[in-house]
Amino acid sequence: MRKVYHRILQIAGNVITVEADNVGYNDLAEVTSSRGTSLAQVIRLEDEVVSLQVFAGSRGISTGDEVRFLGHPMRVSTSENLLGRLFTGGGLPRDNRAPIDYDLVDIAGPSVNPAKRIIPRNMIRTGIPMIDVFNSLVESQKLPIFSVAGEPYNQLLARIAMQAEVDVIVLGGMGLKHDDYLFFRNTLDEQGALSRTVMFTHTASDPVVECLLVPDMALAVAEAYALENKRVLVLLTDMSNYADALKEIAITMEQIPSNRGYPGDLYSKLAARYEKAVDFDSAGSITILAVTTMPGDDLTHPIPDNTGYITEGQFYLRNGRIEPFGSLSRLKQQVNDKTRDDHRVIMDTMIRLYADFKETLEKQSMGFQMSAWDDKLLAYGIEFESKMMDLSVNIPLEEALDLGWKILSDNFDKMETGIKTDLLEKFWPKDKK
Repeated sequence: MRKVYHRILQIAGNVITVEADNVGYNDLAEVTSSRGTSLAQVIRLEDEVVSLQVFAGSRGISTGDEVRFLGHPMRVSTSENLLGRLFTGGGLPRDNRAPIDYDLVDIAGPSVNPAKRIIPRNMIRTGIPMIDVFNSLVESQKLPIFSVAGEPYNQLLARIAMQAEVDVIVLGGMGLKHDDYLFFRNTLDEQGALSRTVMFTHTASDPVVECLLVPDMALAVAEAYALENKRVLVLLTDMSNYADALKEIAITMEQIPSNRGYPGDLYSKLAARYEKAVDFDSAGSITILAVTTMPGDDLTHPIPDNTGYITEGQFYLRNGRIEPFGSLSRLKQQVNDKTRDDHRVIMDTMIRLYADFKETLEKQSMGFQMSAWDDKLLAYGIEFESKMMDLSVNIPLEEALDLGWKILSDNFDKMETGIKTDLLEKFWPKDKK
């Protein structure tokens, strides 16, 4: 039987302190006050002095209230019945259906033993040309989507959730506005993707500690499905809100701050989540795409700066498009030589010519005289942006490659592209010279 403690030593913000024994880090407790019972999580241990973050806040709690430790950390169900369900960051249903309290596992477990991993080798198709053609997403990859507030990163994640060729989607939302939560729920439901999705969402009005639980909940469920030979894609938004929640709790605990007030273990906290990405040698896989909003579009901010050291590249979402310069999937070379013979040459040629288009725009803006070649580049760049870069474009990889050849042939002669003759003879549209 778990002990019950009736003496709270200190209340600071939403953190309470009690003196207790046989308590583990991250263990849960029930705090019973005049306002009811709330869960709390152990966030610091100093000998027998235990600090707990109260989920529902400390309002109404007095020093004589009851604290009962449950003897285990937060747990989440891994039942097959999770598919199509919506939960809070604390694991409670958001969909007015019954809770699932069986097949429970602890969250925030260790990352997978490297001996059980295999080299990434399979592509995940998304139907988005700027990903499939130019920065292919690979199973077991961990990639951030760097963006700023106001960009359509939630719309991008929703599109990927609807179109990605995987078995299970696990969506984790942190600090979402209620409208964003409704957008994800309604969009996935209307498009029929909710039936293969599990959602854990923390809204801005929910307890801050639940924000910290969302990635661990999502990744624990993803690992359970991956062990059942499923290809799982974990979509997280927004990891900056996760880091800000870490910062808020660290300030409450009076920890010595590091860069810009964030806790010194920010890198370790982020890495522990991202490193859950894995391709099992005898089971399924976990792939992670996580939005990271950069305050002031500052790449040197501690959150994107630390994230860049952990992940295998990044996508930059700017002006409603995935920016081709700076976006990088470092594992794309593992898969884009197995798709179609022209994949790499289309990828390289179109980006090279688009870079020339950007230089031509600068020349034009400074009043330089435009040559015939510059005119071709201007026409090419406009067509490339509207037909390939626009995130509303939804076509399979093969159609996107064919479209790439068409855009090239619309604007250039064969020999102007710099592509090898054998590929030109095989793929250049027959009605073009």
